[in-house]
Amino acid sequence: MARKAPPISVQLYSLREECMADFDNILEKLADIGYCGVEPFHLFGKTPRDFASQVDDLGMKVSSSHYPWANHGEANEVADVVKQMGLSRAAAGYGPSDFKTADDVERTVENINQVIERLKKHEVELFLHNHWFEFVPVGGELPYHTLQRECPNLLFEVDTYWAANFGECDPVAEVRRIRHRAPLLHIKDGPLVRDQAHVAVGHGAMDIPGVCTAADEDTIEWLIVELDACDTDMFTAVAESYDYLVSNELASGRN
Repeated sequence: MARKAPPISVQLYSLREECMADFDNILEKLADIGYCGVEPFHLFGKTPRDFASQVDDLGMKVSSSHYPWANHGEANEVADVVKQMGLSRAAAGYGPSDFKTADDVERTVENINQVIERLKKHEVELFLHNHWFEFVPVGGELPYHTLQRECPNLLFEVDTYWAANFGECDPVAEVRRIRHRAPLLHIKDGPLVRDQAHVAVGHGAMDIPGVCTAADEDTIEWLIVELDACDTDMFTAVAESYDYLVSNELASGRN
């Protein structure tokens, strides 16, 4: 039986400049491309409920949200915002200074577990979005692996490009390692060279089919395109990313 392809979403940070100029138009254009969902990082003056309603009217869903960051807000306020968008999970993200030493990693573990417990009271789960610095060994272990062991109730949104750490790690193996705890994948592509821009998915050095199919079919809920920077037109790259993932049956779209 053919593998079920998860729906495709896009992290709106990819189009942050365009969103700042005309947020409504960008949402409409993404719906026209065929995206099934969007992942906001900012609501540009809209209330969470109104944003979710607008997205729904366009035939899409709020797949997940990076607004607000759960590790930087009060649990009740974070839970209220994500629930208004129809979600039951909040995002956490940490910086390089949170993973430099073993003590830093220990503090980060403690913080994550505290946030999980605070959100649990509001029936909201926590997922972590990674960057490359979680994949630099500390004390002989990747901090990302430490978090997996020491934070058993943490879910993961694996940023598959950063999980490669510019070729130092295997993102396919990293996805497979926590496939039952990763309902979300960030799909991005590029040269795997530090300080070089990303490219449309399918046009770079990443093994995109490998990372997509490493996900657990029963756990994965969304593939989310994210390009932090691009030397070509960003909207064109976002559209080309959709075409690549959907035409190769790695993700499902509305068109």
